[in-house]
Amino acid sequence: MPQISKKSAPAADQKQKKGGDYMNATQLKHFRKMLEQLKGELGEDIDRTVHTMQDEATVFADPNDRATQESDMALELRNRDRERKLIKKIDETIAKIDAGDYGYCDSCGVEIGLKRLEARPTATLCIDCKTLDEIREKQVAK
Repeated sequence: MPQISKKSAPAADQKQKKGGDYMNATQLKHFRKMLEQLKGELGEDIDRTVHTMQDEATVFADPNDRATQESDMALELRNRDRERKLIKKIDETIAKIDAGDYGYCDSCGVEIGLKRLEARPTATLCIDCKTLDEIREKQVAK
């Protein structure tokens, strides 16, 4: 899965300095660029997988070889499905940037925080709400 590059982080540099606004135009532009770059890389991975699977569609006589190939393809398809869902989430996040809602918790409305968004630009919950969400998940799973 593509990694988000850490080379430029103007959003972190803009951290409330000199009365800077949270999610100002520079920060929004930075996060949009990050998201679009990640989406592009994911799209390339998906295309590469499709071509690879078409090229490697070999019929093996040995059942073990066939089972290994099917297992590998199933794993690859699961990974691509995960990436497809991430692309959908990236599109939703870009729509939030356009609507002016990016960077604020969907649950309580507080600022998510620049460091959290740098680590996970598609985050929709602040760290407190996400922690509570995970605690609830663990309790339901028991």
